[in-house]
Amino acid sequence: MSEHLDSSPAITRRTLLAACAGALLTGCGEEAAPASQFVLLDGSTRQTSDFLGQVLLLNFWATSCTTCVAEMPQIVSTYRKFQPRGFQTLAVAMSHDKPEYVVNFAKSRQLPFLVAFDASGAVARAWGDVRLTPTSFLVDKGGRIVRRYLGQPDFAQLHASIEKLLA
Repeated sequence: MSEHLDSSPAITRRTLLAACAGALLTGCGEEAAPASQFVLLDGSTRQTSDFLGQVLLLNFWATSCTTCVAEMPQIVSTYRKFQPRGFQTLAVAMSHDKPEYVVNFAKSRQLPFLVAFDASGAVARAWGDVRLTPTSFLVDKGGRIVRRYLGQPDFAQLHASIEKLLA
């Protein structure tokens, strides 16, 4: 990477997150998850703080994203495997998606976890200006981001990480 982070006085949180971007992130200093409000498909809301004490997989996705659609059964399987032990999944549909497509997708596939719609794009901006889908974050019980995945994660590795965080 040609950018010298330590020589720039204007290092921002977004710059650090961008510096950590890649196919698979294994750290980023375990920074705190951004305080966000998620509007679920049923109209209720959740806050980032509502997930404290749980391990969270936050998945940014879109119905038009073929990789997102392809990985969804594995996300469902991951949720079902770990949910009884304090694991939660929140799928956040991107603002460019059509709300009716998101609702139809969630219902037709009987998604068992929380699904939110980021109508304004504020949640995607708060989480490092997410633009590419799928992008997922693994958040520990203390509310710290421990991994960021750009693209479909290696689910065996993701499961191993979840096991460690739940222990």
